Amino acid sequence: MTVDIDLLAYYAKVAKAFPALPVNADPLAIRRQFQNVAREFAAPRPAGVDVQDMVLPLDGRALRTRVYRPVEARKPLPLVVYLHGGGWVVGDLDTHDLMVARLAVDSHCAVVSVDYRMAPEHPFPAPVDDALDALLWLAEHRSRLGFATNQLGVAGDSAGGHLAAVAARAANDRVAGLVTAQLLIYPVARCRFEGGSFTANAEGPGLSTEEMKFYWAQFLTAEPPADDDVRAFPLAQSYDRTPARALIVAAAYDPLYDDAHEFARFLEANGGRTEVIDAHDMTHGFGRIQAHSKAAAAWMKKTSERFGDLLHAAR
Repeated sequence: MTVDIDLLAYYAKVAKAFPALPVNADPLAIRRQFQNVAREFAAPRPAGVDVQDMVLPLDGRALRTRVYRPVEARKPLPLVVYLHGGGWVVGDLDTHDLMVARLAVDSHCAVVSVDYRMAPEHPFPAPVDDALDALLWLAEHRSRLGFATNQLGVAGDSAGGHLAAVAARAANDRVAGLVTAQLLIYPVARCRFEGGSFTANAEGPGLSTEEMKFYWAQFLTAEPPADDDVRAFPLAQSYDRTPARALIVAAAYDPLYDDAHEFARFLEANGGRTEVIDAHDMTHGFGRIQAHSKAAAAWMKKTSERFGDLLHAAR
């Protein structure tokens, strides 16, 4: 198999419109470029979703969120808390707006996208703290906000997948069974950069191994965590409780392809029920740019519908 031709065409358009930044570009310049690309190639939200912005009043800070609800819902829907990708450095509510809107429509769930603090201004553990605290706050206020209270999902892509898994684990350690299911889309699992998919897919497109090294360096710019700190390294220690059921998406042409499968094996070894969707013609980040590829949109629709099945199933 080869990379989907529509994705390759998209990357060519981006390269033409936005020349590559110098190798020594600072994180803020990289963030601005990421936002500008997303804005330039944005597509309209799907019909059938109501969107509202909301601020979470957390301890010592307030986080912006965006709430997506399918408009035809006849009863309170399961809630999914979403953490966007971007290497803990780039990305925001707008860059992932279409991806989250389609997740809400296709899963038939309410989704709250969280604009957590990012590195290097707010390195580890700030993004992790925000993910967990936002998840716990939203779980506590589900009834008041009009969400169902018998099911709770957490989801994220790339570094957001890392945050989603870490938050789900910590939340369920506090309240057993609080998080019902987790959706990890080409997640970051390990701080490693050699061999396997990191070598085979080192140049991307979508993400390169060198870029992943850069993102980890920004994330860990403060005092380094211990090697067994699962907030940074989620595979470092076994689970104390059975992991929430997981749906994991792997992209074949992605340096993180092996991370996705390693995450699945780790959760299963800890007693978790795990399904993997292996997107054989996709690159890293395809969910965010699905408007430019029919194949990417089909993979994400399959993913969202299956995750919705997990959350709507009887507990």
